[in-house]
Amino acid sequence: MTYEPAQRDEAVFPVVGSAGRPSAFERLRKNGVYGFDSRDIRSRPFNLLRAQVLRIAKAKGWKLIGVTSPAPRVGKSFVASNLAASLARQPELHTYLFDFDLRRSTIAQNFALSGKFGISHFLDGTISDLQQVARTIEGEQLTIFPSYPNDAASDELVASARMDALIAAMRQLPDNTICICDLPPVFANDDAVVISQKIDAYLMIVEDGVTTRKQVRDSFRLLSPAPCIGTVLNRYDTTLLSDDYGYSYRPDRAYAEYYSKS
Repeated sequence: MTYEPAQRDEAVFPVVGSAGRPSAFERLRKNGVYGFDSRDIRSRPFNLLRAQVLRIAKAKGWKLIGVTSPAPRVGKSFVASNLAASLARQPELHTYLFDFDLRRSTIAQNFALSGKFGISHFLDGTISDLQQVARTIEGEQLTIFPSYPNDAASDELVASARMDALIAAMRQLPDNTICICDLPPVFANDDAVVISQKIDAYLMIVEDGVTTRKQVRDSFRLLSPAPCIGTVLNRYDTTLLSDDYGYSYRPDRAYAEYYSKS
């Protein structure tokens, strides 16, 4: 199984020139996707995260980066979506965003996508052509592979030969590409553990005041020996720690992220 980079992929929606971007991406902002617009202060943490991820990935020769968390509802898919959007603004880089959280997929919702067939339908053999899944934002260096509801057992799909073929095809993409993989939470099932052994590294998303040290420690143990590229502290309460540049922010209880290399 091979996949050619996406000249033929169906466009999500058109983005005509830089002057049209603010209005074109407004509906994505409503879904919490800020990474496309560097003039939006909420994109700044993701730009900083992008720089660190690219630095480490290039140094290590990594192309397939997962995003996971110990438990659900800590902002894992939110970070994956915004990181991919921020990476898409790198003109020399094409970013691919894969939704491997097959049981509780939210990438399609984040990017206002609709469809019938997704990654899980490729993995279970319902469709054989990844072009039926791929969606590219016109004018942006981002191709999204969403997932949609499927009754198939996700643990069997991620451990299948078709999953291995998909990973192999991802590794064959040109050097100027990076793949961001939204994984399930570690303790939701064993899917994240299985997938983490197939990709290069992962980001761990934790929530301020909610995720426990034991959860993080046990997650690292379960995902070993897969390397953790770093951790992201999400929903960080910055009331007393904001700075003049807006790195730390909490307007209307919006998200903020702090990146630290492991």
